Amino acid sequence: MTIRALITDKDGEGYATKLTNIDQADLGEGDVTISVEYSTVNYKDGLALNGKRIMASYPMIGGIDLAGTVEASDSINFQPGDKVLVNGYGLSQTHNGGYSEKARVPAEWVIPLPEAFSTRDAMAIGTAGYTAMLCILALEHGGLTPSSGDVLVTGANCGVGSIAISILSGLGYNVLASTGRPSEAEYLKSLGAADIVDRNTLSEPGRPIGSEKWAGAVDSVGSHTLANVLAQTKYEGVVAACGLAQGMDLPASVAPFILRNVTLAGIDSVNAGRAKRIEAWGRLAKDLDPAKLESTISEVKLEEVPEVANAILGGKVRGRTVVNVQS
Repeated sequence: MTIRALITDKDGEGYATKLTNIDQADLGEGDVTISVEYSTVNYKDGLALNGKRIMASYPMIGGIDLAGTVEASDSINFQPGDKVLVNGYGLSQTHNGGYSEKARVPAEWVIPLPEAFSTRDAMAIGTAGYTAMLCILALEHGGLTPSSGDVLVTGANCGVGSIAISILSGLGYNVLASTGRPSEAEYLKSLGAADIVDRNTLSEPGRPIGSEKWAGAVDSVGSHTLANVLAQTKYEGVVAACGLAQGMDLPASVAPFILRNVTLAGIDSVNAGRAKRIEAWGRLAKDLDPAKLESTISEVKLEEVPEVANAILGGKVRGRTVVNVQS
């Protein structure tokens, strides 16, 4: 049986991604076969499709997220007809991902779809929203509450940022949104941001420690931005770091940690344990406003993914991009 899939491969000039037909038998190993209904385009997908250190071998089907219906299962935990989702693990790295009409994956990677969500909803959230919730759980674990003070969200226009703003504001936090696109201010305020912080005030080298401005932060940028966020975090504040859009380096000082007792929590969405994933998706079902989520979504077809992947690396994508795999 042949199926449509978006294949990324090396060629003489670099990397190329093409929509083609493959044999279902070539999907790879796994206990569960899923009819994929929706996937997403994340920053990591943009890196993967452009040969940026994500895919371990080629050719590979990209897509670090998928949601759909179980078609066949060798696991007692899943039956044909079950609605499910998969985030991260080896998808698009060591295992074929979600940019295909079918996927075959290990049963331990599969999460039952929360009743509150359709498969489209789940991918509107995707790794970005799931990562945002992991960040919020980390802030809460560090003792942050709405009464602690402002919470800064960097990379506010991206998927993680957009959903973090929506959830945090819904929980009662006063949210500051950092962006380099002033034209997006109204959009960010519609999600719940109370005020806008110019990205340029954070993205250049700064002092080891500065004036106290926020009690916590969700950072998807890294590098000088994360260093400056830490330097301006209040006493006993908490910062959750989940991304590296500006860079993998952290040109920071120990001063915020030893003088202000600041906590830096690292967030790994790829290999997070099953219990943590289920907790995060349960909280998303409870705490994410569906109307705010819908306002962040644009929907594309499989063949449009490469163009979106390039745009997301260029910082030209707002919110969440859902891929309708069956269209």
